[in-house]
Amino acid sequence: MDKTTPDITVPIAEGIFNLRVGAIILQDDKVLMVKNDRDPYYYSVGGRVKLHETLEAAVVREVLEETGATLAIDRLVWIHENFFTSTFGATCGKRYHEISFFYLMKPTAELRVTSGSYTNDGAKERLVWLSMDDLAQYELYPEVFKTGLRNLPQVPTPIVTIREPSALVK
Repeated sequence: MDKTTPDITVPIAEGIFNLRVGAIILQDDKVLMVKNDRDPYYYSVGGRVKLHETLEAAVVREVLEETGATLAIDRLVWIHENFFTSTFGATCGKRYHEISFFYLMKPTAELRVTSGSYTNDGAKERLVWLSMDDLAQYELYPEVFKTGLRNLPQVPTPIVTIREPSALVK
């Protein structure tokens, strides 16, 4: 996929639909997360799937783009349906319906990561290894990372996060 291939992000009159992948990268009882210069929270390595790109190809590409490392996939862990309103940038105030697929990546003997990525609207990102013992003290997305990383499911497990129950279709 080249940089001109569009992401699967679809503006709709009532909001935005977004298809995303995330990587679960664990090493030495730590998880690799991303933090940018603008937002108060940490989030998984990953990003939007491009049109005509498989989910697995997307997560491998995103890991390479954000860390400089080529990692293989172990397995799909979570399918996350997320309902929220954006609080920044050009999409501030827009309601999102986002589907994310979180993959456990296979560990490597010596994982060295580099960070040089930016958010879609230009905020500088950095990679941070967070201790699994300290995750409760951080604002993390997805929130399941706080409690679920120590006992990952063996089969893909759905998760739903609804930050605005009134926004759902009844």
